[in-house]
Amino acid sequence: MSRYHETYERWKRDPEGFWAEAAGALDWVSPWQEVYARVDGLDRWFVGAECNTCWNAVDRHVKAGHGERLAVIYDSPITGRKAKYSYNQLLEEVSTLAAALEDLGIRRGDRVIIYMPMIPQALFAMLACARLGAIHSVVFGGFAPPELATRINDAKPRAILTASCGIEPGRVIAYKPLLDQALDIAAHKVEACVIFQREQAPADLKPGRDHDWEDICSVARSFGRKADCAAVKATDPLYILYTSGTTGQPKGVVRDNGGHMVALRWSMENVYDIRPGEVYWAASDVGWVVGHSYIVYAPLLQGATTIVFEGKPVGTPDPGTFWRIVSEYGVSALFTAPTAFRAIKKEDPDGNFIRKYDLSSLRTLFLAGERADPDTVKWAEDMLKIPVVDHWWQTETGWAIAANPVGLGMLPVKHGSPSVPMPGYDVQVLDEGGHEVPRGKLGAICVKLPLPPSCLPTLWNNDERFHKSYLSHFPGYYETADAGYMDEDGYLYIMARTDDIINVAGHRLSTGGMEEVLAGHPNVAETAVIGIADQLKGQVPVGFVVLKSGVDRPSADIEKECVARIREKIGAVAALKTVVVVPRLPKTRSGKILRATMRKIADREEFKTPATIDDPAILDEIRGALAAKGIGA
Repeated sequence: MSRYHETYERWKRDPEGFWAEAAGALDWVSPWQEVYARVDGLDRWFVGAECNTCWNAVDRHVKAGHGERLAVIYDSPITGRKAKYSYNQLLEEVSTLAAALEDLGIRRGDRVIIYMPMIPQALFAMLACARLGAIHSVVFGGFAPPELATRINDAKPRAILTASCGIEPGRVIAYKPLLDQALDIAAHKVEACVIFQREQAPADLKPGRDHDWEDICSVARSFGRKADCAAVKATDPLYILYTSGTTGQPKGVVRDNGGHMVALRWSMENVYDIRPGEVYWAASDVGWVVGHSYIVYAPLLQGATTIVFEGKPVGTPDPGTFWRIVSEYGVSALFTAPTAFRAIKKEDPDGNFIRKYDLSSLRTLFLAGERADPDTVKWAEDMLKIPVVDHWWQTETGWAIAANPVGLGMLPVKHGSPSVPMPGYDVQVLDEGGHEVPRGKLGAICVKLPLPPSCLPTLWNNDERFHKSYLSHFPGYYETADAGYMDEDGYLYIMARTDDIINVAGHRLSTGGMEEVLAGHPNVAETAVIGIADQLKGQVPVGFVVLKSGVDRPSADIEKECVARIREKIGAVAALKTVVVVPRLPKTRSGKILRATMRKIADREEFKTPATIDDPAILDEIRGALAAKGIGA
């Protein structure tokens, strides 16, 4: 029997008592005066308390006698490098780097930008900042100079920590020239840059400003320098994370120290069912929120082992890479994006690579980041023979809004749903007037205030924009900007971003529902549906499909079959008459499909190539495919 309903009701009856109990699993420098308070119009958790996130993620386990427990595993199929760090070794690396940063003048409250590839030093950098009470802002490694410059201007960092290069399949990306260009563009002047030299492309250092990572750590080590953990307020910022795809004035999501620790540690035990000492793998990047929450902080707060993976789900070297990692390191739970699984399914539809490895350690697969279509979930269930848990959350929340809480005992799985709201989230589906809609009806998914611990208290230096972006449309609620519905059992269904709900001749239709139908075609690996402008109906949907590997049929036949499927499963009201077979879809580096950009191409609107796009050349492919159908030309 699942304890979910009992746990959720306990939170609803006494939210402050619930979170105070959860906070008891962590160490605090000084206790809170109030578990929750509204301060200057903003939600604050554990007001008055002092703590340190690095202490709770690293030192606490060493002090408890678990220093020899494995903390971090690094595996890079691209370079062939592997490394392991115990909690003792992690403490040595982090406290030494923090001391070196202290020697460069970094203090509590200073901002530090981290511009790193997926190597262990990225984690060391984040934890070293947390140790000092400095506020880190991780920018995805290899981000274009103008985008990096806007973040420099907004965060105003004293220092930037980077590596000489990042390594992608088949190419080396030198980071230092990109950083130098960004610093030339930026109005804010950075005092120090610390560069971790990688042998694939060592960087030239500029005297006075640039410092060699190993050199400054060696100096600190030679003097026996190790930084202590600074006591910070629970309500002080731990980090700033700029949301992907922002242009102009960037939107910096702020994460606090106290509430963040409490919610993440609670989630590891109750959502992911991970115990101290077990191996947990979030196959993401530290540049994204999943990397912050579930590569770095949550596993270490729980005393588990985390994996830093420098590779891709396919092509490094084959679609069996994930299964090698699971088998080699005894992974208990894998968390990745549905896009990764669609890529694996496309290359290995029969699961031949899965059968090559011993996956007996793997208890659960978690999916998040984009809607997990039922076809992909069922494929994973059939191939892995384990529970596949879709869950839903956002950069702004930092952890799951809705999930099937494995640690509390799983609820029945409903394909297409990320299951039920987690404690802390009073989720309601509203109409345009802010009224709750009947169960089963599509609406705007919102969370009744206050938001739980770990959710953003505000945006960096911009309370007004925070209120306008998230709280103004539905007073008393946080607007998720996702659309969907709740069924009679309280299960949520996330159908699309509210921008992707299209209005066809007065009918509000979900592109996500259409994508689900297209994904059910036996030859289809991936889908995207967008609404394009239509003079008669306002908008009409257009579908894009990527075929599975080895499909040898005329594209025109598959396109016709896909249109017929929509008519059969949804009806003529959908008005989907065009489906286009394309070799690939434009995505961010985290795997999110850039539907808004595709829509602008189709509607011949001006747009700026998103900074987060994985390969800009795909946009020309989409433009050509649409033009061949007489759209957007």
